[in-house]
Amino acid sequence: MHRYFTDRRHEVLRRRVRDFAEREIRPRIAGMEANRAVCPDLSRLIARQGWIGATVHRRYGGMGAGHVAKTLIIEELSRVSAAMGAMAQASQLGAAKIIHFGSEEQKRAWLPAIAAGDCLPTIAVTEPHSGGHVLGMASTAVRDGDDYVLSGRKTYVGNSHIGDLHGVVVRTGEGSKGLSAFLVESGTPGFRVGPQQPAMGLHGFSFGELFFDECRVPAANLLGREGDGLSVAYSSSVLYGRPNLTAVSLGIHQAVLDETTAFCTERRRYGEPLAELPTIKLKLGRIQSRLLLARLAAYHAVHLLDQGLPCDAELMNAKLVNVESALESARDAMDIHAACGLFTDRPVERFLRDAHHIFAPAGTSDVQLLRLGELALGQGKGEWSDRLAGLLRTPSDASEPPGSDGLPGGRGALAGVL
Repeated sequence: MHRYFTDRRHEVLRRRVRDFAEREIRPRIAGMEANRAVCPDLSRLIARQGWIGATVHRRYGGMGAGHVAKTLIIEELSRVSAAMGAMAQASQLGAAKIIHFGSEEQKRAWLPAIAAGDCLPTIAVTEPHSGGHVLGMASTAVRDGDDYVLSGRKTYVGNSHIGDLHGVVVRTGEGSKGLSAFLVESGTPGFRVGPQQPAMGLHGFSFGELFFDECRVPAANLLGREGDGLSVAYSSSVLYGRPNLTAVSLGIHQAVLDETTAFCTERRRYGEPLAELPTIKLKLGRIQSRLLLARLAAYHAVHLLDQGLPCDAELMNAKLVNVESALESARDAMDIHAACGLFTDRPVERFLRDAHHIFAPAGTSDVQLLRLGELALGQGKGEWSDRLAGLLRTPSDASEPPGSDGLPGGRGALAGVL
């Protein structure tokens, strides 16, 4: 894929992330699977590599490396552990709201800490009774002097139990113009995190509930203006949520192929490797074909995003194609493994469980198809990629001092993609 959308610098970064994942994450997977609990120490270790700041501008201490770099970081983490890939993508999604809507003061206050791994951000939009229907949310914020008082409940919040700074979208008025977004620090009186619930997969990652009981935050913590909440939610989902989850799916998909080809090479039937059976080769061929197409869709979409070109349709399609194909390939892998795939001494059952977790966030496959159909009919309401992505691009700064691996900007940064 580097022949089309990545260059040498991207591949150097890919090797760094892959080596880290094999060295630091893989030995911890058995423990995460057994405990089914949040893994804060490992999450912080990943954050301290600077990768959460992949799209944070270098003036705020970030990598300034763009969405292609962000995608390969998430992919390589997810190839080893989808839970840790999900942790990284949720944090990067949490940073998006500040990148796009934060004031200069908010950016200077929070982005350097996020880029350094000292602050893990989240974004909290979904509510138990409204689900993906953002306009149906009931949580509120009421102005009281120099503060806003937040009341309500959010659910399915990525990094809920390890987040330091929560971007919360709540209702300040009626209709689509009545949503606003606020930055809420963990530890704020009136804020609490609900108990972690055991889930099917992504063991080690937290996506739980946040509660606001007359939680008072300064008016200075308002993101953008009152009424910008819908834009904060939608733009973050389109420009970060969809490509980030695409990358998690892509990492799972690659792991499915790696594990299944190794199994078929080692396992023998009828005196020869299982891989020599034509029926097995056909299934492996399907997995390989799906993966090639999925990776092409994923990297093409974020390449367009880095160029500041309209690509909402490509981002939707990338999420659709990657999630569906990863699930199909994981099912094929389970078929190939047969009874062997049912036991936890092999990771293929984990891949299938983890892949299911990527289906709903940022829109199910039906949502992606519905939006693509609207675009085909000319019923789209404008493209977030056209409105916001191009604003982040700046010329490369050739004078930037090299980082530890010889790449500009430190922390393995790439030259000014952003």
